[in-house]
Amino acid sequence: MAPKSLFRRRTNAPSSSSLSSAVLDAIRCQECGSGESDDELLLCDRCDRGFHLFCLRPILACVPKGLWFCPSCSADKRPKRFPLIQTKIIDFFRIQRSSEIEKLECRKRKKRSGGLVVAKKKRKLLPFNPIEDPDRRLEQMASLATALTATGAVFSNELTYRPGMAPRSANRAAYENGGMQVLSKEDVETLNLCKRMMERGEWPPLMVVYDPLEGFTVEADRFIRDLTIVTEYVGDVDYLKNREHDDGDSMMTLLSAAAAARSLVICPDQRSNIARFINGINNHTRDGKKKQNLKCVRFSVDGECRVLLVANRDISKGERLYYDYNGSEQEYPTEHFV
Repeated sequence: MAPKSLFRRRTNAPSSSSLSSAVLDAIRCQECGSGESDDELLLCDRCDRGFHLFCLRPILACVPKGLWFCPSCSADKRPKRFPLIQTKIIDFFRIQRSSEIEKLECRKRKKRSGGLVVAKKKRKLLPFNPIEDPDRRLEQMASLATALTATGAVFSNELTYRPGMAPRSANRAAYENGGMQVLSKEDVETLNLCKRMMERGEWPPLMVVYDPLEGFTVEADRFIRDLTIVTEYVGDVDYLKNREHDDGDSMMTLLSAAAAARSLVICPDQRSNIARFINGINNHTRDGKKKQNLKCVRFSVDGECRVLLVANRDISKGERLYYDYNGSEQEYPTEHFV
């Protein structure tokens, strides 16, 4: 019997060998030994051995477009580290170099600091608290640059609107089915403060690390308080209808419109920030749900949809960050997550 799908024939790359249907049907996953779920059985482009997408560590959410090599055939299993050189990091993230801007923003933060303390009592959002050591902040930025470079993306800290995709005029919170929560004026100021801090290199206390089981993942590099804005989810904005058969594994709902043709998603595969590397929980197990320490929330900001990742409890230094990829939609397959 012929294979059920092209997945089992290997990746979406041009075939480098011709295997008979009988040989393909006899292939088993090297990890679990099963030939079941053959629509998710991927072949190495070098040794032709099979692996289930969900048996790999880290898990592959979709079939790669290019050549794929199994762990044994991979020459370099760990990503190449971005150089810890200040000028290269500043250029990579386009950090502002003006000392006058830094002095001005410091005065603004001091002026507002009292209000933020009061705001917490009203359950307002808090800005992240950067680490004071500039060398450590460089290490944090270098860790993100390593992950972005390894995945072929460039840094962006804003939603981007590209030709041929959804225009900015399509991002209207008024289209949200059932309405969308409006971010308060105080919380908008806090969000903008976080953006300005990053522009001048005052980075969120986060470190991207590479784990053989989970791939790139994010750890807290200092204590993070409940209700802290950790990051905004950013990337290219497109219509969901254009991405229904997209194999990207990090798309995020931006607008869930009553009229399906107006629904939007964020696609961080080409332009993104640290949000792309924060992993999801296995929301099919109790232990998986216990790991959640962030909440993904969509807000209306000046009439446009935005997505924030916010701490939903206090987070200790060294703790890895997780949120529920599904929320109320229950569409993302997380049953195989670590």
